[in-house]
Amino acid sequence: MPDENQNELAALRARVAALEGEAAARPAPRHRGRSFLAAVLIVIGCVLAPLGIVAAWTADIVGDTDRYVSTVAPLASDADVQAAVANRVTGAVMEHIDLESLLEGVAPDQRPLLAKALGKLGGSLESAVSSFVHDKAQEVVASDAFKTVWTDANRAVHTSVVRALTGSGDGAVQINNNTVTVDLAPVIERVKERLVDAGLTVAGKIPEIHTDFTVVKSDDIGKVKTGFRLLQVMGLWLPVLAVLLVVAGVLLSTHRRRTVIASAIGVAVAALVLGIALTVFRTVYLNALPDTVSQPAAGSVYDALIHFLRTTVRMVVTLGLVVALAAWLTGPSRPAVVTRRMWNSGIDATRAAADRAGLRTGPVGPFVRGHRTWITWILVAVAVLVYVLWDHPTAWVVVGLALALLFAFAVVRFLGAEPADADAEESVRA
Repeated sequence: MPDENQNELAALRARVAALEGEAAARPAPRHRGRSFLAAVLIVIGCVLAPLGIVAAWTADIVGDTDRYVSTVAPLASDADVQAAVANRVTGAVMEHIDLESLLEGVAPDQRPLLAKALGKLGGSLESAVSSFVHDKAQEVVASDAFKTVWTDANRAVHTSVVRALTGSGDGAVQINNNTVTVDLAPVIERVKERLVDAGLTVAGKIPEIHTDFTVVKSDDIGKVKTGFRLLQVMGLWLPVLAVLLVVAGVLLSTHRRRTVIASAIGVAVAALVLGIALTVFRTVYLNALPDTVSQPAAGSVYDALIHFLRTTVRMVVTLGLVVALAAWLTGPSRPAVVTRRMWNSGIDATRAAADRAGLRTGPVGPFVRGHRTWITWILVAVAVLVYVLWDHPTAWVVVGLALALLFAFAVVRFLGAEPADADAEESVRA
């Protein structure tokens, strides 16, 4: 009888093992339609991510005069821009100075002063006068007065550009020759005043000169009205739509953690591609400029205009990597498990040392242990809320929030860890 029982038990174990083997070998049910839809949504979201970044930049920088002015205002102190403006002003002034009648038109008592000033420069009369004018122009563009002129001019230019590109406002506002320019007439007037004060009184006879400094030039600037207007309208909703599509794809997927990792990396890669495209386009744009436009100055203007765009690209790349890393660390892979064990062991060891030193958490410890899951999700929600409400978050903001969240998790683990002396903890609660 015992032998029969043993045989039945062995047969039963063999049958269970066989069933388990079949279950393990049997492929898991596949939701192909659901997985395909999730993949499509995520891909569309990743494609829309860089467009959303550009749309946000269009609505926030190009569509906002104050933010545009604050963006380009530092260019007034840029050495390349100052040099280009000084050269442009010098050329415009020299076109209206008659060198042959220069000394004849100067009052007798002013001729020694002018001759002395020009004599220090050496060379021919034309080069001497040109250098003299350039020095005065350089003084003007390096002054605070030029910063005011630059800011006011760009404010007026921006209003005209927005009206021209969006089709709003009156029909008289246009962009001439597909070029956005700043009128340097106020700068020239200040240069003329300095020339007169320095003894070149003939400069006072120069009529009002309107010459332009190119801010943006493109053969296609007049063809982007529809796209600009669309991006301006979609500035807020396009990034939100991209995020919602990615989230919907993650929720539809069967392996959500892996999908979160793939989606976060996909968004980061899409943003990185946009950043590379901005760098490549910079080279193409500068090479396409005519010889009359200073490439160093144009490069400085380009960098200033897309500064916020580049900052957003770096932020999105960083955010994608942080989310992917967080999803991986919470996963079941062996490296992730080992990392979590090391993290928890370090905190538990610190708590044990604190307990031995006499630290007691009182009722806080049991409360944290009983509500650890809720506290964790509340901390995550607070971090997300801070990120959403932050005005133009940068990559450093993302890193700072991630580190702050890690520190908060460490504190929760520290407070919720089982005390080294459980009896002492019970006595304190009693």
